[in-house]
Amino acid sequence: MENIRVRAGRRAYEQIRAGGFALDCIGTYVGPAGGPRWLVASGFDLTLLEGGLLGRARPIWLVGASAGAWRFAAWLQPEAVKSYHRLMEAYISTTYEKKDTPETILQSVAAIINSYIEDDALPFALANKQYRLAVMTCRMKHLAASEGMLAQKVGFILSFLANALHPSLNYRFAERVVFFYGAKPPDFCLRKGFRGHFIPLSEVNFKSAVIASGAIPIAVAGVKDIFGAPDGVYRDGGFLDYHINQDYTTRSDELTLFFHHQERIIPGWMDKRLKRRRPPETALDSVVMVYPSETFIAGLPGGRIPDRGDFKTFVDDQATRIANWRRAVELAAPLGEEFLELIESNRLKDVVEKL
Repeated sequence: MENIRVRAGRRAYEQIRAGGFALDCIGTYVGPAGGPRWLVASGFDLTLLEGGLLGRARPIWLVGASAGAWRFAAWLQPEAVKSYHRLMEAYISTTYEKKDTPETILQSVAAIINSYIEDDALPFALANKQYRLAVMTCRMKHLAASEGMLAQKVGFILSFLANALHPSLNYRFAERVVFFYGAKPPDFCLRKGFRGHFIPLSEVNFKSAVIASGAIPIAVAGVKDIFGAPDGVYRDGGFLDYHINQDYTTRSDELTLFFHHQERIIPGWMDKRLKRRRPPETALDSVVMVYPSETFIAGLPGGRIPDRGDFKTFVDDQATRIANWRRAVELAAPLGEEFLELIESNRLKDVVEKL
């Protein structure tokens, strides 16, 4: 197993070690925020998607913030694999210039979403029997809701300082809003301690919610007044739920699958520079995390996973960025098959490590 590593929370680890793991044990698949880093998840996603390997026993929740929401919105489409490939192509080939503004970047983001989600396909997406979608967004407050660049930056500086004191203070600057498709809201929205709103997805607000989930603060203009939700400015869901920040399990006998781009799990966007900040233990108890090994990463262009900094680094050489990203997708293609081989050979219990 050279290309992936597997770690698991306490209960998940015990279950895997006992030989009791199967893909039908997965009740939720989580897609983290992280910009272009999601491209290394593409092979893992497509293996599961093409084989219809999740949600066979009962519908599975696909919970995503930012890029995670973009990925999973493709899973609900009538031709899901084709939609996923269209997302990858649009995302990789979209170019940005130094003169771009948050408003023009928002237009580019909307074009990416429109490239793989067709309006006339939304009724089908919202009737999917296998997958249930939960899109994480944030309704910003006070200065963080401003589109004035200076005011917005001040708002986020204040948020960082408040978050450094205690993560609960982040809710003074943002409110979690979860847009969901399903017979009922996801279980994590109904648990005691959940802070925010949960709003049903519809044909009217589907695209707006997905776009808003990836509206990165400072870089991308917010999405205003989404239909069916409280009025306000909506931005990247990763602000509060960057990687994993809560327990996404649905039933006591189910586990949460999480393909990540790195070993460290960061709760919220403002925690990136707080090295000791980690998710609550209860949020990780049932998590099975798969992530690329150091060997795999060393073989990528430049020896690293694509990230948002590439847009700036290669602003005058877009062809190189595009070629690097396509190569990363090509190299990531076998990661899902490698995970399946561990399950089918019963070797997963031998290689799994504790979170």
